[in-house]
Order: sequence, then structure tokens, then C-alpha cells
Amino acid sequence: MRCPFCKHADTKVTDSRATDDGRAIRRRRECHSCGRRFTTYEMVEEVPLYVVKKDGRRELFDRNKILNGLLRACNKRRVTRQQLDEIVAKVERNIRNTLEQEIPSVKIGEMILDELQAIDSVAYIRFASVYRQFADLDSFMAELKRLMANREGKPSDLP
Repeated sequence: MRCPFCKHADTKVTDSRATDDGRAIRRRRECHSCGRRFTTYEMVEEVPLYVVKKDGRRELFDRNKILNGLLRACNKRRVTRQQLDEIVAKVERNIRNTLEQEIPSVKIGEMILDELQAIDSVAYIRFASVYRQFADLDSFMAELKRLMANREGKPSDLP
């Protein structure tokens, strides 16, 4: 690493530690020539990830959109912010592990629902009602029956 002060090419690392939830490494460096210290950050360069919406539009993946949807679904529920952050991190990790540059929004929604169902049933139904756009009371009741059957360990009689 070149020194930003004297431009000497030889520096040494004096301290390294993970930052930003392990997504980056902060390194303190010292120049062998001028002795000055400086900080560098090392992080993985992520390929832009696009979400393909139901209508075919493409937009950049934004983890904040997932978090905002979860916050609305979990409003006044006993779900901690840490749990929501973990859901978002897990979903993003799963998406990036597919190595695809485009992912359908439907797939993201299903991943979120899978995670949310294990945490809070009411929040699950709230999120599902917006995500699946229930057209009427019958489709809403069908989802409730499916959820109750899964909780009881019985297979659902619905498709």
C-alpha cells in the first residue's frame, strides 16, 4: 500500500479489525519512510444486484426496502430490530450466494416469508397480505388455514 503522504511504496499494517458487521476490514498502517500512520478499509466489491419486479421492471437491490417492509409488518409486535436485521442479512446473503445478477422479487418475498413465519405469525400474515396482494377474504382465509396447518405440523389441504 502506497503512503498517501510521501508516496513511499512500503508500509506495514499495525492493526486490523473487522468493521461494518464483518463486511469490511479496517487496517491501521504505518509508512516505513515518513513514519506517519493512516487507515485503510478493505471490503469485497459486490456486483450490482438487480431485482426483477412482477411487471418486468428492473431496479437495484436495496436492503432498506426489505427492512422497511418488515418494520411495517412487525409494528407493535414483539419482534426486535436485531431479529429484523438478521432476517435482512440472511436474505441478502442467500440472494448473493446464488451468484445471479438478477433475482425475481417473488423469490425475495418468499425468502422473507419463510424467515418471518418462524418468528411471528401475525407479522407473517401482515407481510403476506401486502406481498401476495390478497384479492378477497377467501384468499386471506386460505393463507391463514395454510399457516395454522403448518403450525400444527399437519400438511395443508390447500394447494
